[in-house]
Amino acid sequence: MIRKLWSWFRAPSTRYGRGAIFVAGGLAGILFWGGFNTYMEYTNTLGFCISCHEMRDIPYEEYKKSIHYRNRTGVRVVCSDCHVPKDWTAKLLRKIVATRELFYSLAGTIDTPEEFEARRLQMAERVWASMTASDSRECRNCHSFEAMDFDKQARRPRQKHPRAVEEGKTCIECHRGVAHRLPETEEDDD
Repeated sequence: MIRKLWSWFRAPSTRYGRGAIFVAGGLAGILFWGGFNTYMEYTNTLGFCISCHEMRDIPYEEYKKSIHYRNRTGVRVVCSDCHVPKDWTAKLLRKIVATRELFYSLAGTIDTPEEFEARRLQMAERVWASMTASDSRECRNCHSFEAMDFDKQARRPRQKHPRAVEEGKTCIECHRGVAHRLPETEEDDD
């Protein structure tokens, strides 16, 4: 049986042995997969995210004023920490959806601050719906109710977080506008 398999593997095709074709295909697959994953991770960097002026000029400037950019502990999150899931399958799906954003960028849909502001609520609602549907999965990569010491929190979160746990609320229901300015039609009760 092994001898038969080995002779099939070594048998010549029109020009190369099947084994050589098999090995070359395997190497090509490894190179493709490695390149694909490397590029996908590159698209999660801050530099990539702000390479478009639409992101650099408005959302990035807002984020630089947020607690997620500069804080007492020195922990900084970047765009992908909040907008891209860690799980590979969910990340791939998010990247596929993001291709729509590339289309709008190329089309110049939010080229000016005025156009961005006109669409801010629509874009925010899309992100909020996604985060609500995933139970604020990206927030929970760093924050969890189980790890919170409510007694060490300020008065307001000390009151609200236990109630949020009881009511099964997700982070984004209360923490909209934590890294970006809220659309003008949204009220911020914090």
